[in-house]
Order: sequence, then C-alpha cells, then structure tokens
Amino acid sequence: MQKGVMLYEGKAKRLFATDNGCQVIAEFKDDLTAFNAEKKGSEQGKGELNCRISSELFTLLQTHGVATHFLSCLDSTHMLCKKVSIIPIEVVTRNVATGSLTKRLGISEGRELPFALVEFYYKDDSLGDPLINDEHCKILDITQNQDELEFLKMQARKINTILKEFFLERNLRLIDFKLEFGKDENGEIILADEISPDSCRFWDKETNQKLDKDRFRQNLGDVSVAYQEVLRRVLSKQ
Repeated sequence: MQKGVMLYEGKAKRLFATDNGCQVIAEFKDDLTAFNAEKKGSEQGKGELNCRISSELFTLLQTHGVATHFLSCLDSTHMLCKKVSIIPIEVVTRNVATGSLTKRLGISEGRELPFALVEFYYKDDSLGDPLINDEHCKILDITQNQDELEFLKMQARKINTILKEFFLERNLRLIDFKLEFGKDENGEIILADEISPDSCRFWDKETNQKLDKDRFRQNLGDVSVAYQEVLRRVLSKQ
C-alpha cells in the first residue's frame, strides 16, 4: 500500500490518501504538544510506540464488538484505516479526578469518581476545545440527532469498561482518556484517531506513577520510558 497525497496534518499524525478512496494511511509523528499546542516538543520513537499501542488496543476493542477505523498496521509508524468524516467532538471519559476536572470543580486530585463521567469538548483549537453539552452540539450544528449523542456516550462507557479491566489486569489504572469518532462511507459512527499515552492517562496501580503525556506536560521526564512501559504491559499476557 503506497502513500498518496497528504490529506491532513495534525499535532500527532499525518493522514495520506491511498489508491482506495475508502482507506487512508495514518503516520504517527514524534511531536509532542500540550496546553492546546502552547507547549511543544519531540520525543524520538514516540510515534512508533503510539502506533503499536493503538494497533493493539483497536484490535482488542474490535474483538469486543467495537467498530473502529483500524484495518492493519503497515509498519512501525503507519496504520491503514478506514476513511471517516470526523465528528468535531472530543469524547472524554473520566474514572479519577485530575487535570481540568480538578481545576474546574475543585475535586481533589486522585479522587475515584462514583461513576464514569463522560464529557464532550468541541474540537476547535482556536477556541481552546471548550467543554460543551448536548444542546451546544445542536446549536453548533454538529448533529441534530440526540440518538447520535447518546451513542457516543454509550460507546465511551463500553470502551471504558473494556479498557479499564484490561489495564487493571496489567497493574495500570486508566484515569481518563479522550476518544474521537467519525462516520464511514455508510454513515456508521465508528471509533477513530488513536488510543495511546498521548490520549489516555495511565497511573501505575501500586505507585500511582504517571505513565502518559503528563510526563511532558508536567516536566517529569522519561517520556519514552513511560510509553515503552505502557507498550510492554499492553503486550503482556498478564
């Protein structure tokens, strides 16, 4: 499969056309960004690690009946995917209070939430990806279909249940994570983007050591070491 023209370049990936109009190639970059790209950096090998982790987790979710855009891993940094029209909502699921949730609501860092909290954020860098609700989605004409919004929430909770158990078996706590969804050629909503330490927060079950992009955000160092450890555990048979 050959890469065609570049269709899109984001903070962490580039998307390329293929000779199949329904498929694209995602190339994972080594770039790191935080705080809406106000902080930028690069970590050698990060793209390869995220590609491998995402490939494994998409495959896991597919075995549990979650439809995704993932088709195959082409090499260390390239993934073949179904072409989708991305829904401009970041669907964030939280199991433990940290980050913006603690700042907005004053909930203490590390507090276990009584249930998985699902939030929507509007994908617009110029606005800082603001928190939105169902009514905002309709006003912004993201969708007028309440069933679609409920489906996003339902899928987020289903994915959370699968991944939370998977990682706990590998001594990792899934603190929170961001998902993106898109519509395929048939109009079906499927999981897209990536699932990696760039988009998830992972804490070691015993020590609460952070093994995700917070190591870059908070200047903790050893970003590659942390991502490598997540991959090692993902590949572990327990």
